[in-house]
Amino acid sequence: MVTRFIEGLQGLPPELLWPLLVVACFGSVLVLHRIFGEAGLYAYVVVAILGANVQVLKAVQFSVFSAPVALGTVAFSSTYLATDVLAERYGPRSARTAVMLGFAGYLVFTILMVLTMGFAPLTAAQAGQEMAWAVVNHEHIVALFKPAPALFAAGMASYLLSQLHDVWLFDRLKSATRGRHLWLRNNGSTMVSQIVDTVCVILITHFYNHALPINAEAALWPQLMLFIGTSYAFKFSAALLDTPFFYGAVYLLKDYLQIDPTVEHSADQEQVVMDYRPQ
Repeated sequence: MVTRFIEGLQGLPPELLWPLLVVACFGSVLVLHRIFGEAGLYAYVVVAILGANVQVLKAVQFSVFSAPVALGTVAFSSTYLATDVLAERYGPRSARTAVMLGFAGYLVFTILMVLTMGFAPLTAAQAGQEMAWAVVNHEHIVALFKPAPALFAAGMASYLLSQLHDVWLFDRLKSATRGRHLWLRNNGSTMVSQIVDTVCVILITHFYNHALPINAEAALWPQLMLFIGTSYAFKFSAALLDTPFFYGAVYLLKDYLQIDPTVEHSADQEQVVMDYRPQ
């Protein structure tokens, strides 16, 4: 059944599957926030970071671009929605915590998978017919999870820089507008921070790892700008599409979560209340 479902999806154009992926990612932020509150958003950030780093290994051809595009953009972009909701409702400290949890989760997961791959795989004789699948699966695991040190460094460096910048800019815009214009701090912080992420990833990947398909006979910077522009186009679109989900997380769930959308519920403020003892 699952195989048939996947084959059915493969028969659809990528331009139709892309908005479905957007709804799945951004919708998950709303659902987890409704069920688990702040903890649900922490969990989503970790899952989305892990998922995006697996999805990026698959490239697809969109009709609007001449070159194939690696996936993972939507899942990664949805983490900005999660941290924006955390910054809006629970304060920048909670948003930064989510960013660091995403980094720590991916690092720990990578260590676990490296240790897993370190176990000697079964030989064909050891596996026999009953466990022949284990021989093939080891090769698949290595192909998916063997980290390229430069790509890992590029991804994590750009992740930390862009996400922490997003939290900082979101908080500055909120202060500058005195809490008004949700759309401005949501879109503005994400769109600017996505530029930071895209430029870092493309430049580090090329100059440090030499992993981009660059034509040596053509000028370098126009090619790099094309990679940056193509990647950012998807991220820019995702940033626009997350706006209604952001409003939904802030206003539609306020009654269920018992949160006043006009008040910031930061961890710092709550700690002050807990530590205060009248004399």
